Amino acid sequence: MLLYAFPSFTFAASQPSIPAPPELPAKGYLLMDFSSGKPLVEQNADERLEPASLTKIVTAYVVFREIASGKIQLTDQVLVSERAWRTGGSKMFIQVGSRVSVEDLLKGMMIQSGNDAAIALAEHVAGSVEAFANLMNDHAKRLGMTASHYTNPNGLPDPELYTTARDMARVTLALIREFPDYYAWYRNLDFTYNKITQQNRNPLLKRDPTADGVKTGHTKAAGYCLIGSAKRGDMRLISVVMGSTTQKARADASLALLNYGFRFYESYRLYPANQPIMSFRTWYGNIAELPVGSNADVVATIPRGLYDKLSAHLEKNPEFMTPLAPIAKGTQVGDIVVNFGDEELVRMPLVALEEVIEGNLLRKAVDTVLKQF
Repeated sequence: MLLYAFPSFTFAASQPSIPAPPELPAKGYLLMDFSSGKPLVEQNADERLEPASLTKIVTAYVVFREIASGKIQLTDQVLVSERAWRTGGSKMFIQVGSRVSVEDLLKGMMIQSGNDAAIALAEHVAGSVEAFANLMNDHAKRLGMTASHYTNPNGLPDPELYTTARDMARVTLALIREFPDYYAWYRNLDFTYNKITQQNRNPLLKRDPTADGVKTGHTKAAGYCLIGSAKRGDMRLISVVMGSTTQKARADASLALLNYGFRFYESYRLYPANQPIMSFRTWYGNIAELPVGSNADVVATIPRGLYDKLSAHLEKNPEFMTPLAPIAKGTQVGDIVVNFGDEELVRMPLVALEEVIEGNLLRKAVDTVLKQF
């Protein structure tokens, strides 16, 4: 591969190595930087565990996708089935035969953790719980959640319902990134439906002013689970704690992860999405210089004070050593590679930011001459 130097970074002074992360009383946990998707702390993050009501994050994500596609609307009035009404565990207290808006059902599920609301949403979206579970698994596969399988939308125990801390971090990141306006509902401290007000069960919302989500979960088999997220300055972190022994233990563990990440790590947006990083000389096209860059932000998350260990270069695809028109916009022409010391930290596609069409006869003639030199 052909290497290109990138514009230089502004270096900061090096600092000593950061301390080891906390060891937490949970079956599995993970701390992830939102912007880069980099795991900062993990323990048994790929162990198969029961998700309990963390499942409802996947349910919410699927419903949001259906809304975005125009297949359903927030204002849809959902007929509550007997199956939804009879669902045990935490409830929104919807009544059989009543009609409830999709928006209210979502808030009842997200804030009140209503199992009944999750069933009603699943039946409205897919016609049945079983069909909705297929949608959940399809989206999980698309998001790279390869160690997860869902059989219902609310997380009630089932031997075939399982996930991992890493997979739950993936879907949480996707939900926040794709649906920030809907995600904001997770920070509501309470929700009232049918004159019944219930408090948000997420303890982080009252213990950390920077926390704005996400979801608790608990069954006897799963233990106490909590996915948290907080934003301090420009940095957002996602914490996943699964299988704690008490409510306090899961909250303490989540705060310990978040505080550790914010204290000892920082993220840098090295190159913004869809902005030219450099240009390639093209031949026989309507433009001579093709701007190239990334179609997503190039972000590096590293220990604080070690910016001087970052370096970046471009690896150009062999077939683009001499780029010839036509070239479609979005064509991958190489990779952006960011290293942290000797470690490859980030690899992102480098793409054409403009379309190059074949030039006119004069342009081709000029390039034919220039290419001889």
